[in-house]
Amino acid sequence: MVSIRAKIKSRLEKFLEVDSNGYRRAILCIFIKVKKATIDELHEMLSSKYNVSRNTVASMVGYIHSKLGILRAHKESYKTPMVYLLREEYIDLIMKIVASPEKTINDSTAWKNQYSGISHFHVVSDRQCQL
Repeated sequence: MVSIRAKIKSRLEKFLEVDSNGYRRAILCIFIKVKKATIDELHEMLSSKYNVSRNTVASMVGYIHSKLGILRAHKESYKTPMVYLLREEYIDLIMKIVASPEKTINDSTAWKNQYSGISHFHVVSDRQCQL
């Protein structure tokens, strides 16, 4: 029987194989760094580097949440937006897969500088998540 971690690893690798424009890897990198975010926050971060719609971001996050199983979703009340949290038990696995040298995102120092001051920032080396 295949473990859950092995299934998630396989799904993550397949998810990134078809990442032709870098959006998918960038979203995973953002989650590694900030741990939790709303769709609007993710869209704001991604749109500083990519020409991406809010619907595209929402679709990717929904897929990551439902199919990959590495996110938790939390809604404080019906008036607040859904907050997606990275599951702590998979951070090491995600970092390892994102760090794979097959596809890397071009360096953007301005993007790193803009989001490095976030209070719940998780240290990830430039080699692992080049944004």
